[in-house]
Amino acid sequence: FNKMEKTITFDYALRSTWQSVSNMYNKAACKFDSTMATGFALLSIEPEGTPSTALGPKMGMENTSLSRLLNSLEERNFIERRPNPEDGRGRLVYLTKLGLKKREISKKIVLEFNKSISEQLNNSEINTFFKVIDCINKQSQNILIQDKNGN
Repeated sequence: FNKMEKTITFDYALRSTWQSVSNMYNKAACKFDSTMATGFALLSIEPEGTPSTALGPKMGMENTSLSRLLNSLEERNFIERRPNPEDGRGRLVYLTKLGLKKREISKKIVLEFNKSISEQLNNSEINTFFKVIDCINKQSQNILIQDKNGN
């Protein structure tokens, strides 16, 4: 690690891997007239309804992007938004019958990919992967908190 070569930094490995996975998911989604973002949104919406305000943080999306995505999903009849019975100001997002069908397709693609990876690794390697990912996530969150606090 003496040289900061892009091929050996954690962020480069994450970005390049995520780009590859994203391209793979978009290619698969394209076969179903969809996108990775659409599939991810459908998988993030609970069958009993999800507050639209909870989707942004759950999906790691900014409000503007999420709003555009939800509008698109509603136009395509994948979701419907209804008033939240427990909070008159809020709205819940529900999957339509078509949305549920598209969600199952997305779920199948994700599970097949995860199975293909799991078949190539043993339990120790899988546990190590998640331990490293958790470490990276916690460290990046700690840095964000420090920056927010002016440290």
